[in-house]
Amino acid sequence: MTQIETSTAPLPAETGTTGLFDPFTLRDTVFRNRLWVAPMCQYSVEKQDGVPTDWHLAHLGSFASGGVGLILTEATGVTPEGRISPQDLGLYTDEQQEAFERIVRLIHAQGVQAGIQLAHAGRKASTFRPWAEQSGTVPEAEGGWRAVAPSAIAFPGYDEPQELSAEEIEGVVEAFRASARRAIDAGFDVLELHAAHGYLLHQFLSPLSNTRTDAYGGSLENRARLLLDVVRAVRAEVGESVPLFVRLSATDWVPSGGWDAEQTTAVAAWAREAGADFFDISTGGNVTGVTIPVGPGYQVEFAAQVRAGAGVPTSAVGLITTAEEADAIVSSGQADAVMMARQFLRDPHFALQAAHDLGVTLPYWPAQYTRAAWR
Repeated sequence: MTQIETSTAPLPAETGTTGLFDPFTLRDTVFRNRLWVAPMCQYSVEKQDGVPTDWHLAHLGSFASGGVGLILTEATGVTPEGRISPQDLGLYTDEQQEAFERIVRLIHAQGVQAGIQLAHAGRKASTFRPWAEQSGTVPEAEGGWRAVAPSAIAFPGYDEPQELSAEEIEGVVEAFRASARRAIDAGFDVLELHAAHGYLLHQFLSPLSNTRTDAYGGSLENRARLLLDVVRAVRAEVGESVPLFVRLSATDWVPSGGWDAEQTTAVAAWAREAGADFFDISTGGNVTGVTIPVGPGYQVEFAAQVRAGAGVPTSAVGLITTAEEADAIVSSGQADAVMMARQFLRDPHFALQAAHDLGVTLPYWPAQYTRAAWR
């Protein structure tokens, strides 16, 4: 497996570079800095066909001129039943792939790396989008479908899912592989496998949602089998040059008996051996009724723990809102990059503002915006 290298080469001395704006290298891809746009579901597909629309072009394109190093798409279903809602994106048809191609071209035109988060929602699929008048599972008569899961255990408030057979699990692996090929053909530089927030791969990892007694349940090795099979299949499909990320929820936030940071660290190390390069560390999403100590940077400690324990590069995410917070996380070695979501919704050009706040002169301000770079 290709050795991961992280670049610490500084920008020219006069730029006053800080850690957050140092470049970072994974395999053959160089990220111009370490401030990245996290995946953010938009629930905005118009025809329930998974095809990106003008909204997705404008949404993702708005970040491209804002100075970031990487833009990741929202969770994109690898199968129709893998979408979170009927209005979510997919990547399993030619029409979807072609629509993504124009988005990637726009991102690349601004010198930014383009990434896609490939996902399967499992038991949390076929749900109403957040601003709908209804909640829970969308009925088949309204465009919904029967969700699938490792075990027939419903997520609270949703319909009971169908337990996947061993043969159907193999089909999930194939679906991730096929979508990964489409992503590369569409021009994406980075792939991320979504194994967090209570979606299918996370559901297999956690004993709270996986009570199987076959080769995919029970021991940690068995519960991690699907994720590792997907990592291997995707790596074999896309070759050695493409960076492969895995997003993991580091804990279910239950006192005992659930998914936790120790298991996350072990699985991250195994996934690295299987062909993954980088780990996007979040938390929660698999169960309700838990107490989460939400606050600025509340998940950073988990990124640091996985980074140190598994010997893998990580990113931190979660209520990180200022340039100073983000820079401190990277410069202290707690994580190798910072992902933001809500802050970029408030200000798509936050990376340019962050560089300004930190006294960093970036060489990639859009020519049209250089007036704003003057002090």
